[in-house]
Amino acid sequence: MDINLIHPDLRKATESFPKLPLTSGFGRSITRLLLPLLLPRATDLGGVTIEQVTTPAGQKLRIYTPSEAKTRAALLYIHGGGMMIGSPAQDDRFLAATAAELDIVIVSPRYRLAPENPAPAALDDCRAAWGWVIDNASARGIDITRLAIGGESAGGGLAAGLVLGIHDEGGIQPVAQWLFCPMLDDRTALDRSLDEANHFVWSNTLNVAGWKSYLGARYGTDDVTEYAAPARRANLRGLPKSWIGVGDVELFNDECKTYANRLNAAGVPCQLDVVSGAPHSFQGLAPETQLSKDYLTQARGWLGKALAG
Repeated sequence: MDINLIHPDLRKATESFPKLPLTSGFGRSITRLLLPLLLPRATDLGGVTIEQVTTPAGQKLRIYTPSEAKTRAALLYIHGGGMMIGSPAQDDRFLAATAAELDIVIVSPRYRLAPENPAPAALDDCRAAWGWVIDNASARGIDITRLAIGGESAGGGLAAGLVLGIHDEGGIQPVAQWLFCPMLDDRTALDRSLDEANHFVWSNTLNVAGWKSYLGARYGTDDVTEYAAPARRANLRGLPKSWIGVGDVELFNDECKTYANRLNAAGVPCQLDVVSGAPHSFQGLAPETQLSKDYLTQARGWLGKALAG
């Protein structure tokens, strides 16, 4: 992709981000080790405590809690990584700042990664984390009438799939879904003409590797469930109010726009924020730029209002 298509404030971060060698097992192993070194770390937690909890089932959760003891809204936030890499700790900077600014509790689950653990393992782990939040709400000072589910990239796709599953199961529902450049549709990867665009950060070649790792032989077939690839859902009515953010020069631009438009058409209020000249996950790569700050201010403002009821 031509670097001139990228917003000037983001070009340095985009060019310096290494190409991820995720198309082989060895490459995934190396990237899993290196990823924590590639992203900016949290230096000021704003009075937020970060706690690592292991549930009775053995799942690890990373919990971000503001210091003052009180009852708060909460966000279940799912990290990205193309279904193959990543961990909650990569979002420490972003989630600590969000917890402090909105005065909410945030729970971020570690989920099993593909291809060693194909679908629906990751989604099952996210569903277990949702159950843990509800079961431990009283002890954690969480108001179960003000819960949201969010995530970025693969985590955004998992968040959208989780929202669909919770809607269909009934019971306590989230009041909002908060999706950063979500990975929603395995059928995007079927269009191999997109390989030539070679999008920065997350290309279609990587997208193919991610979906194949997660779905195996089902990738691109009619056997893919709507929970694994939420864009396949025919009926979007009844879902919680939604926010979707995406860059206009990234691979997921079209599928995110389509999903947002379909939500609105189904009567689900969805705010779509499209950032000009922004590649995939730009706000995490260049958090100090004004473009990223403005984007996150807008996103957090929306979530704060949604959780305030």
